[in-house]
Amino acid sequence: MPQPISNEQKQQLIKLGERVRSIRQSKALSLQDVADKIDKDRQSIQKLEKGGFNPSYIYLLEICKGLEIDIKELF
Repeated sequence: MPQPISNEQKQQLIKLGERVRSIRQSKALSLQDVADKIDKDRQSIQKLEKGGFNPSYIYLLEICKGLEIDIKELF
């Protein structure tokens, strides 16, 4: 069973989500645009942007591909 995340970790996930949203919006991409580019559903990207889950490294690489950025730009 996964360990619950701390409040500090939750805040970090929220900051990551805000960064993803900011980049997506700066490129005038909708949630659906990004989802279509990486074969994911819009809801999972929306959940990421709200800090609703802890994404894997591979998932973050896919998000970066959809945003057309290098992963270092995400951080």
